[in-house]
Amino acid sequence: MVQYPPNYKEQELYYASEQYQTGAKEAIKKGQPLPKYEAPKSENNLASARKATKGQAAAKSQRRGGVLRYPLEALTGTTDYLQINIIEYKRQPNQLTRPAGFGANTLNSAVGGTTSGSLARKSVINDGSILLQVPSNVQDGNAVNFGDSSMNTLVGAAAGVVGNVMKEGGDALANLKETGLSKALGNFGEGVKNDFTKRFENSEGLGQAAQNFMNAKLTSSALGVFGGNVSTQQLLARQQGQIFNPNLELLFDAPTLRSFTFSFKMTPRSQQEARQCKLIIRSFKQNMAPKANLEGGQVGGTGIFLKTPNIFELSYKRGGRDHPFLHKFKQCFLTNFSVNYTAEGTHTTYDDSTPVSMTMDMTFKEIEPIYDTDYKDSDNSVGF
Repeated sequence: MVQYPPNYKEQELYYASEQYQTGAKEAIKKGQPLPKYEAPKSENNLASARKATKGQAAAKSQRRGGVLRYPLEALTGTTDYLQINIIEYKRQPNQLTRPAGFGANTLNSAVGGTTSGSLARKSVINDGSILLQVPSNVQDGNAVNFGDSSMNTLVGAAAGVVGNVMKEGGDALANLKETGLSKALGNFGEGVKNDFTKRFENSEGLGQAAQNFMNAKLTSSALGVFGGNVSTQQLLARQQGQIFNPNLELLFDAPTLRSFTFSFKMTPRSQQEARQCKLIIRSFKQNMAPKANLEGGQVGGTGIFLKTPNIFELSYKRGGRDHPFLHKFKQCFLTNFSVNYTAEGTHTTYDDSTPVSMTMDMTFKEIEPIYDTDYKDSDNSVGF
């Protein structure tokens, strides 16, 4: 009597399906192995898998790579597309600051030539690549923060004197062992005196300006007791028709982190393409989620700590190479992800309940600012 495997019926249905026929044709055309049937996990295995995913140790051991793609058309050497690689976030213990350049993309894999028959049949976890068509709105924007800064002449002079006092005091302490206490104090006093004389030898009216400033400052403080809200500059303007020169200047304040928002419309045209859409959505959701870390301690079954979600490395590609014109990315976190399952304004599905049309919106934010050193490469593209 012939002994059939337990899942013989499922295998028979799989090898007769359109999904297998399409994958087999692509594999033969590319000279690759034919796709094989993968038996689904049993309920017991699923239960144990769910149990194993709890805690940080399970998250480290759970790694499932592969390539997901929409649409399924073959990507040739002249096809433009967006490749998104998924990697685990790792940080050295007690590394409070990180050197410039830590956010550069680390992976340089090109998976554009992957055929539909060799695509992943499960969602990718802590690894893998997702290929999407170039969005309809491709743009980048770089920004730097600057701020207005003012410092009147009196404050500037005082800052110079105080700064020199601190410098002379530091030098005196550094040479204390060689010169002795008496001479060190003498050198300190002489240095402060010389700086003060040199700084104000060509100043005219500075003493009177300082007196006017102190009078206006004390008057402004006294008026505050009675509920008056009059600044020193306003008092000078009312009394003398003049104000202290603020020496207003625009000064560099801080770099910024770039954000990128994408919108992709997905209209699956086959069962295999519908499956890829579902896996892509699930993969983005799963890899952007914070990771429970029960091994770091727990109270009542709830972990004390949460582990950082995965990082996404984005790159525009042309065939198997980086795009020769479009901008580059640094490593990103996926900060926002949403899917509209009724992209045409009404709930319409295929026979397998897959929505006819969906819109996938996502926002990525880079983990490091852009520095001038990021442009010290060849001018093969517009850079970052």
